[in-house]
Amino acid sequence: MSCSGYMTAPVCLIENDENGKLCVRNDAKEILDGIKEPVVVVSVVGLYRTGKSYLMNRLAGQQSGFALGNTIESKTKGIWMWCVPHPTKKGHTLVLLDTEGLGDVKKGDSKNDGWIFSLAVLLSSTLVYNSRGTIDNNAVENLHYVTELTEQIKISSAEAADEEEEENSNFVRFFPSFIWVVRDFTLDLEINGNRVTEDEYLEFALDLKKGVSKKISDYNLPRECIQHYFPSRKCFVFPFPVTSQEDMTRLESLQEQDLAQAFLEVTGHFCDHIFINSAVKTLKGGHRVTGKLLGNLVQIYVDTISSGEVPCLDNAVVVLASLENQAAVQDALKAYQSGMEEVKNTFPVSTENFTCEHQKFSSLATSKFIKRSFKDEKGEYLKSLEEAISMKYIDLMEENEMASERKCRDLLKNLFSDMNKRLQNGEYIKSGGYELYCRDRDAIVEQYRREPNKGVRAEAVLNEFLNERGAEANSILHMDTKLTENERQIKEEKENAALLEQKCKEEEEKKIERERMIVAENERHKDMVRQMEEKFKQEMEQQRQEMDRAIESKVKEQEEMLNKGFKERTKNLEEEIKKLNNEKERIHGGGIFKDYVMPFLCPLVEMVPNLLMQRSMMKCFKKGFNR
Repeated sequence: MSCSGYMTAPVCLIENDENGKLCVRNDAKEILDGIKEPVVVVSVVGLYRTGKSYLMNRLAGQQSGFALGNTIESKTKGIWMWCVPHPTKKGHTLVLLDTEGLGDVKKGDSKNDGWIFSLAVLLSSTLVYNSRGTIDNNAVENLHYVTELTEQIKISSAEAADEEEEENSNFVRFFPSFIWVVRDFTLDLEINGNRVTEDEYLEFALDLKKGVSKKISDYNLPRECIQHYFPSRKCFVFPFPVTSQEDMTRLESLQEQDLAQAFLEVTGHFCDHIFINSAVKTLKGGHRVTGKLLGNLVQIYVDTISSGEVPCLDNAVVVLASLENQAAVQDALKAYQSGMEEVKNTFPVSTENFTCEHQKFSSLATSKFIKRSFKDEKGEYLKSLEEAISMKYIDLMEENEMASERKCRDLLKNLFSDMNKRLQNGEYIKSGGYELYCRDRDAIVEQYRREPNKGVRAEAVLNEFLNERGAEANSILHMDTKLTENERQIKEEKENAALLEQKCKEEEEKKIERERMIVAENERHKDMVRQMEEKFKQEMEQQRQEMDRAIESKVKEQEEMLNKGFKERTKNLEEEIKKLNNEKERIHGGGIFKDYVMPFLCPLVEMVPNLLMQRSMMKCFKKGFNR
């Protein structure tokens, strides 16, 4: 999507249909489908009427856009979306998702709230939780949706209890960063008489209590989930934006000079933090998400929820990879065909030029495929692309041969036109006629060979042409009264030798062309392997970065638990860190490419020669059948 094509106002992305089911708005998905750039996705969630929309408008660089409302009625329904150029990351799009207020009494459907919260977690790279007043126990309990995430989201389709527990500990690898925004904050940032930062205030509010009673467990659960699931946490506390209640109801229409300076300063810090620190949305495995991928991801998750199933990260990635890899194959093949169409317009061309152009455009196609594809771990889609390119290559090769054959036959027909008139006039049916015939014919052959750009069938067509006229030459030879029988025999042997030599030239031409083609295919294969190796190294690096973020988060959590005396929790975290490090080592081994992809890629270099052989045998069969 070009800059001029960005949205001037938000649109509804996910809404409740007449049956109360979540559904994706087609007009919003079409907007995402048009965004080819990587996206940074920021979602805001929170209780209704807590001012979420104001923050999103400011992130969009606008005073208004997302509906603020000035009554106790919730204005935002479902999930609304606003896509704007990222203010600090060139070539990226900032996607803002404003969610329906949680806990709206008019809805009477807490399950819908749970799905809205889960979708915000699944779709965003940064999740902003908006609340009012202070981060007290009531505020934390209002975030009870975080404790339900294990029931609303699955990483894999594993159902075993131990695997499910391990799954939950892996949420930190794939969940967004977490920002808690506290609006209308009036307290001093002090704990036990000491000044603290906003982040320290949040961590203090998330401190766990020691003990094993149900009351303590209930108190700790939401706090543990926040600490356990999100890789990073940040807090911003906002003072009242204005002094009068009347102004609070019309924030959208107020100018900056009407707002409190302290409020504007925090708003500025908040926006700067989002712009600088919010990462590009990634899938499990670290693949960067474009607008089009995000649109497909929204559709997959909403369809899953609507069917009564629980969204699964693994399944979503598999479906997305299949859709994207199929599209990548088609885009890449189209790029190859488009490039070779220009070559086709210049047919006939030499084998050298033809294979050179084939190499160039097939390498471009591979590059295009690799840029868009992901998780083609067994090389199936790459193989599909290469097979399609090879089939097209063979077809074009045949068209080039046919163009060459037509041009060479037309050239010979034109060159022999005067000689054919002499034949019709009987100029060669006389004493010494054979010598005259050979002189004219050889001169024409020399002239034919001097003609440029005849293509790959030049010698083959000449060989066929001379063989076709062999009976004619033999007839003239035997009617030439000037020649003795012995001379005729010598001339006949010479004629046969010339035809044999011409046949050898044809075979030599075929051999050279085949060798050039094999060399070209080997070079193309090496280039393809190189590009695939780079792709897999990139994917392995993305996965390592994903693991590093998770390990860093777990180590930090472990240190905090150790300092606060939670020995049992520290031991559990130590085991989780060990598993994550083992997984990182497995990824670092990078054996996938060698074990899965190379066995598929290696036979591809023989694909074109094998196809050529099959086509050649088919041609021979057809010729024999026609005879």
